[in-house]
Amino acid sequence: MNTPTLYRRRFIPDELIELKDDVILAMEKDLVITKWVTLHPRKDIARGISAFYLDRGIKVSKIFDKNGRLVYWYCDIIQTKISEENNTVIMEDLLVDVILYNDGSMRIMDLDELADALEQHLITQQEAAYALRTLHSLLEIISGGRFHLLQEPVNQAERL
Repeated sequence: MNTPTLYRRRFIPDELIELKDDVILAMEKDLVITKWVTLHPRKDIARGISAFYLDRGIKVSKIFDKNGRLVYWYCDIIQTKISEENNTVIMEDLLVDVILYNDGSMRIMDLDELADALEQHLITQQEAAYALRTLHSLLEIISGGRFHLLQEPVNQAERL
């Protein structure tokens, strides 16, 4: 596959956005690493580097402010739709997020949005179950002290 066109699909709000300004730093069978700037200007964050673990359903992003300081690590639960025919990769955001702060604290976000999406039939029961199981897997990685294994490809890409 030539370098594919990357898209981000969100369910709430309903949108499909081409990640045309993202720079692909690495692309392997089950891993895509990109660097990007925010789509819309924000005061709290400016840019980031993301690793899409296609086989795990996890996107791990290292988020920086406008001065290049680390703000936090942000993890999205995703599912991926790959079309070799159209040469596209669609990363579907399954709503649930985990933020890891510099002080070691953690915040799980948007479980209410997952419930809303399920009730409104924006996602299937199977997708909701997948999101929750993937969240559980991510939390096991974090609590087991293995999150650094997901961070390392991002940190290596940052040094390039």
